[in-house]
Amino acid sequence: MLETEKEKVKKDAEALQLKMYINGEWKEASDQKTRDVINPATGAVIAEAPEGTAEDAQAAIAAAKATFESGVWSDLPATERAAYLLKIADKIDEKAEELTKLETMDNGKTLREAGYDVGDAAACFRYYAGMITQPDGHTYHVADPMQAMVVREPVGVCGLIVPWNYPLLMSVWKIAPALAAGNTIVFKPSEVTPVTPTKLLEIFEEVGLPAGVANMVMGAGPVVGNEIASHKDVDMVSFTGGTKTGKHIMKTAADTMKKVSLELGGKSPNIIFADSDFETAVDYALFGIYAGAGQVCSAGSRILVEESIYEKFLARFAERAKEIRVGDGSDSKTEMGPLVSQEHLDKVLSYIEIGKEEGARLLCGGERLISDGLDKGYFVAPTAFADTTQEMRIVQEEIFGPVVAIQPFKDEEEAIRLANDSDYGLAGAVFTVDGAKGLRVIKKLRAGITWINSYHPTYNEAPWGGYKQSGIGRSLGTFGLEEFQEVKQININLEVEPIGWFEK
Repeated sequence: MLETEKEKVKKDAEALQLKMYINGEWKEASDQKTRDVINPATGAVIAEAPEGTAEDAQAAIAAAKATFESGVWSDLPATERAAYLLKIADKIDEKAEELTKLETMDNGKTLREAGYDVGDAAACFRYYAGMITQPDGHTYHVADPMQAMVVREPVGVCGLIVPWNYPLLMSVWKIAPALAAGNTIVFKPSEVTPVTPTKLLEIFEEVGLPAGVANMVMGAGPVVGNEIASHKDVDMVSFTGGTKTGKHIMKTAADTMKKVSLELGGKSPNIIFADSDFETAVDYALFGIYAGAGQVCSAGSRILVEESIYEKFLARFAERAKEIRVGDGSDSKTEMGPLVSQEHLDKVLSYIEIGKEEGARLLCGGERLISDGLDKGYFVAPTAFADTTQEMRIVQEEIFGPVVAIQPFKDEEEAIRLANDSDYGLAGAVFTVDGAKGLRVIKKLRAGITWINSYHPTYNEAPWGGYKQSGIGRSLGTFGLEEFQEVKQININLEVEPIGWFEK
């Protein structure tokens, strides 16, 4: 929700006044425009954020480039960069309660979910602080008199663009390895959820991160994001978000041949065999789709159930889904919060109508929740469609909400075929007590993140990313650090004398 200078007087005095962070200074947008930040559970304005311009992005890029070239960060010994990251982690822990509450207000997720995110953010900084002090590089025994070696160096100026579903954690997944590698950054949080990312930049300032190392520009994707993706002085762009936007960024970045890392959408299958532990499978199926109100790229939004237990599964799944406590995430009793915005609410509700029109059987949910004080928020009941088929849009398209499509399969071969019949390939799971079958099916899934008898756990040590139109590159683990590094070959002549290639 954009706002002009005159309209500022209408603001709630308690709303946070956010600013961008460029070259160590907190700044308003160059044209003074702002945007309201809304608590999705209550509809209340919780903050006023700058609506950055292309000029603001250019200033941040210039600062990042000058700082990188100065060597104040890129030339710093790894142990010293690690010390900064550890201080940041300690500050996140110190402010965990505040960050958790703000994350819930900013995004709508429950306090429990937000608390996990804050803890994971601190752990991610610690993980990369440890990694960059470990042995690195290679040497090769090549033909005498040469010695060859390979070293890893920072890419340079990295443009980092993050989504609204994990405002703090997705920021950290990019920022921690980018800084660990010695890069400088131009960071764009989602314009919908900029509160906790701003708090993160405040922590950077508190620990004394050199000016210009981390720069944050708020604003709309088509303006600020496009400038980051297209600017010649940005050496890499890393984006997490929708596939359509990812494709645009990739095309835009191609003009300057910058490095690109994309973590995009998903329509992930959760395959449940008849021999699975039934209650465990149901429980994880619920968690797979309704955690985060389904606003999770890896959500198990397609559930494939073996025919012999299909109706039993539907009955139990619907029974459990109807019991989920939906409400304001700040209430400790809430199990599922709202969608992030009115715009997104409208999108999800439109997909529910599409599912009905396509002939899928509405198993539960299917409506906006407005009773019991929920009328001012963006709440949708946990929704499930049964008897879905491959040609349905609710099966093929990412809804990104608490809506799941359930369909039966006959055997292992059909389960694999249905699971892979998608443009996406981010995640997937298999539930079975037959270990050989579980691994056999997982190996056939065209997906980058998979589980057997589980769903959703993520680890800093393991790579995160997908196949097909779910993206390019990986976050986390050693792979996540390597995304933000260039590989350089160095050859040393150990016998310095003329080569004698040409006759004298």
